[in-house]
Amino acid sequence: MEMKPIKMWMRIVAFVGCVLWTGSARSELIRFEIVERHPFADGQTFGDVGEYEVLEGRVHYRLDVNHPANAEVVDLKRANRDATGHVTFTADLCLLAPRDLTKASGAALYDVNNRGNKLALRFFNDSPGGNNPREGGNGFLLRNGFVVVWSGWDGELLPGDHRLQMRAPVASDDGRPITGRVRYEVAPLKKATRMNINRDQHGAYRPTEAGLAGATLTWRLRESDSRVSIPRDQFRVHVTEIGSRESGQLPLIELEVPAGFRPGYLYELIYEAQDPLVHGVCFTAVRDLIAALKHGEGRDNPLLADGKPVVRRAHGFGVSQSGRFLREMVYSGFNADEQGRIVFDGLMPHVAGGGLGSFNHRFAQPTAFCTQHEHHDCWADRFPFAYETQTDSLSGRTAGLLQRAVASKSAPRVMHTQSSTEYWTRGGSLVHTDTRGEQDAKLPENVRVYAFGGTQHGPASFPPSEGIGQTLANPGDYRPLLRGLLIALDRWAADDVAPPASVYPRIDEGTLVDFSQTSTEFPLIPGVRYPLVIHQPMLLDLGSRWASESIIDVLPPRIVNRYPALVPRYGADGNELGCLLPPEVAVPIASYTGWSLRNKETGPENELVGLNGSYIPLPTTEAERTETADPRPSLEKSYGDADMYRRRIREYCEKLASGGYIVEEDIIPIVELHTQRAADAMRKER
Repeated sequence: MEMKPIKMWMRIVAFVGCVLWTGSARSELIRFEIVERHPFADGQTFGDVGEYEVLEGRVHYRLDVNHPANAEVVDLKRANRDATGHVTFTADLCLLAPRDLTKASGAALYDVNNRGNKLALRFFNDSPGGNNPREGGNGFLLRNGFVVVWSGWDGELLPGDHRLQMRAPVASDDGRPITGRVRYEVAPLKKATRMNINRDQHGAYRPTEAGLAGATLTWRLRESDSRVSIPRDQFRVHVTEIGSRESGQLPLIELEVPAGFRPGYLYELIYEAQDPLVHGVCFTAVRDLIAALKHGEGRDNPLLADGKPVVRRAHGFGVSQSGRFLREMVYSGFNADEQGRIVFDGLMPHVAGGGLGSFNHRFAQPTAFCTQHEHHDCWADRFPFAYETQTDSLSGRTAGLLQRAVASKSAPRVMHTQSSTEYWTRGGSLVHTDTRGEQDAKLPENVRVYAFGGTQHGPASFPPSEGIGQTLANPGDYRPLLRGLLIALDRWAADDVAPPASVYPRIDEGTLVDFSQTSTEFPLIPGVRYPLVIHQPMLLDLGSRWASESIIDVLPPRIVNRYPALVPRYGADGNELGCLLPPEVAVPIASYTGWSLRNKETGPENELVGLNGSYIPLPTTEAERTETADPRPSLEKSYGDADMYRRRIREYCEKLASGGYIVEEDIIPIVELHTQRAADAMRKER
């Protein structure tokens, strides 16, 4: 049949457009480079899935600077380009996959590494973890057929110890160095004369010659104190280059104070730096890796079985900094790839609190975060805090973490999990309230929030120690809850099976209150001081270019106002109400709190210990309770003996399992572990 010329021309144009679009899609992740594979855990088998193997190497990326999906990457158009006009870079890759890929469940767990460190096996498998994983622990992720994925995304890292690096491009002004002022805070825990200005194993931005000469250093005991200048001849800044400058590798920068740092004091170094990383490619790197794995793209893709991708759905898991990464990634619109396809089907930002991060602006510092004492006025905590769309009472802006994802039909299912500590040090209440702290937020249908009552940021070991605190650190263990919720998240994504209901303290139920002891009703325990301080996220003035260009001009930033931070109310035993409690907190032998106060040996006594909580044992007997005037119930009165304790904690575990909050296989280990601890506690002083 003869085709009319105009129709033929239209088909040719359509075909060429399709080819060009396909080429653009292929340019996102060019290829996988696997340089080593070896059996995991010495060839151990994990249920019906069998053996796993570790695959290590790199991924190679190429970005179209003009593609709308990349428009949010700050300074992308200022990065060097290859001969085709694209920006290229690489990142380290590590995969943990069934040796027989056909045994994979179809689900990938992307563990957003925390400062280069792999955490998924520690949090889900109770294994030692580490950056060179060799042990399967309880085998949970592997018996359930998950493919575990790690890749480099943090451009600040120094090489070594199997840390996963991303070699981010560098921004320039037509080949001329871009300069700007940067700030780093050092808060030593012990006496020293020389310290890395940006945490151990992290690089920092390279000072200009003028910046090195004109660097300023101040110190103060508490964040609320006035800054005191240290003369320039009383400190030195040391710059050690690491590898090739062309790779985007930041140097190691150390601050030396010959007179010595004082423990607990805040030292703030400000200088002019050059060569900012185009760090926002951290979001495109994760986006394009997950898209390639789900759709079988990228040359030499290692997760294909019979030419088809074994990953059909992907979940993002991030702890603390990495959880903030996931929140900002979806907020910035990166959960849709260049073709508009959804990237993560499920997200589990864990202990992220209400924060975003310093991931995608000029001179980004991804390791930066806020606490009540250290880095208090860092710009990591900022509106929007909640998943619903809200109007900010301080700035007047209207936004929500899922606003762009909803508009692009790329909104994932979200399980936001946090410990008690996030309410005290990370603005955790703002995740589920308005910005005035007056009303509960309305959670979108695709969001669940679970507050793990009586836990700290990361569980302390048992038996716990005091460290720099006045009380024992909190060993409350939320990891069984994470396992149960991950299974529920995967079912939610795969089969649309509704997950367990959200559990978090609420204003309308009287379980989310002001942090004063009068409001929380925390018992007056002899010898225990209650906090008079809390971290409140702030509206900061970062300069006129922040909103339009993501450039910070005001250092240190000016505090405009503060957002309220609310906390859970306590019951008579000193444990929290309205929260999802781990079994040992629901059936307690101690009061488990989300706060801990610094001791006098660490400088600012009674400030909050970073991300720690407290473990305050209950009185053993009624006689002890009376003698010490402890208002909390004794173990003797609450349980009588270990057998009663065993029955009570087993009943609670079975209730959690029936609700989908933990998996059945965890019941017996939990009951046995905590019954033994209770028995040991009941024998004390008898």
